Order: sequence, then C-alpha cells, then structure tokens
Amino acid sequence: MTETGVSVPGREPSVPARSRRRNLLELAVTYALILLVEWTPRPWQKLLWWVAAAAVVLFTCISFDGLKAMGLRRANFFRSLWVVGVALLAAAVAVPVAAAMRTLHLPPGGPPALLANYWAYSIWACLQQFLLQCFFLSRLLRVLPNVKAAPAAAALIFAIAHLPSPILAPVTLIWGLVSCHVFLRYCNLYPLALAHAILGVTIAVTVPGPVDHNMRVGLGYLTYAHTHKPAISPQP
Repeated sequence: MTETGVSVPGREPSVPARSRRRNLLELAVTYALILLVEWTPRPWQKLLWWVAAAAVVLFTCISFDGLKAMGLRRANFFRSLWVVGVALLAAAVAVPVAAAMRTLHLPPGGPPALLANYWAYSIWACLQQFLLQCFFLSRLLRVLPNVKAAPAAAALIFAIAHLPSPILAPVTLIWGLVSCHVFLRYCNLYPLALAHAILGVTIAVTVPGPVDHNMRVGLGYLTYAHTHKPAISPQP
C-alpha cells in the first residue's frame, strides 16, 4: 500500500517464479521491439511498429491487472491533478523565455492551430505514459525485489528509448522517475498523461527543430535533415 492507501500494482506478497519469468519475457520482447522500431529504416519500420503494438496489446490482455491497478479510474484524480498544474507552470515559463530567445515557433492561428498541429502527438504522449506506467513499471514491480528500484529502472529504460537525443533522453529520465513515483502514490494515469502531453508540446514549440531534430529518436534522429523552409514559421 502507498501513503494514500492505494495498492501498488503488481506488488503481491510473493510472485511465483513462473510469473516472474513471464513478466521478464514480456518486458524483454516488448522493449526489444520498441528499440527495433526506432532503429530500423523504412519500410520495415512500419511493419515492426505494428508488431510492437500487437505485442503490447497481447501482453496487456494476458497479464491484465484490471483498470483500477492500471490507474484508469476516477479515484485520486483531483488529488494528483497538481502534476498538470506543474506542467502548465513549466510551459508558462518556457514559452516567454523561448520568445525572448527567438526560438518560439507557434503555429499561426492561436490555440485552434496549436491543437490541429499537435493533437496526434498529444495522443502519442498519453500512450507513452500508458506504456511507462501500466506496462513497464507494473512488470518491473513484479520482477525486482525492491519496490524503490522499479521506478528508477522504468525511468532508465524510458530514457534509453529516447537516445540519441541529448535533450529528450535526460528530460525523459527525470520525467520518468517523477511520474513513476507520482503513479505509485496516487495510482491514477490521467493527470500524468495530460502532463506528459503538455510538456511534450512545450518542448516541440520552444526548442528549434535543428536542435532536437523535431523530437526524433533512434535512427530518425541521426538521419534528420533540417529544411530551411519549416512548415511552422518561427515567431518574429
């Protein structure tokens, strides 16, 4: 149990050896597929993406913990909503700083244009948070003997998946560690997913594409070629 009385997902008093092996297998196979997707050139990348997605769905169904354990619930939503406030505060600081440094590149048209440009990314950010908490963290809690080691391990593999980006790797390491501890305390995924989307969009509009390679990772980061006519023009 956590300080708020929430059961930590996957922390049974004793996990059978067979269950540990299965969780290790699910972790290894899924993570290997994710890395393969990131480091494989097209057109094979698209095929591997669907294989990885199918593996996540299959293993989630096989080892289904229930919606409550996965944080897909109403309990503690408002108690953990402060994390969204922190993300909004970070955005409120980053945007004017980027504007002063002339690195802000908001799409013309205000909030509707911002939503139109980044709604797909926001969904992807929420799915990443689901993977981090509901897939990797839950299994690491079953595999590792120390509950304190699971958030660190989950954050580390999350950050490694964002290599070789010198910006996203350290940011995701910190966010992964923080979000895992917040999840263990409140066991609610929704505020963390919202905060992830806010922070991700903030990075996207404040860091120039040539610096973070348009937030690409893996092979996409290495093969990135910046064009001098970006789709979204920087703010004057």
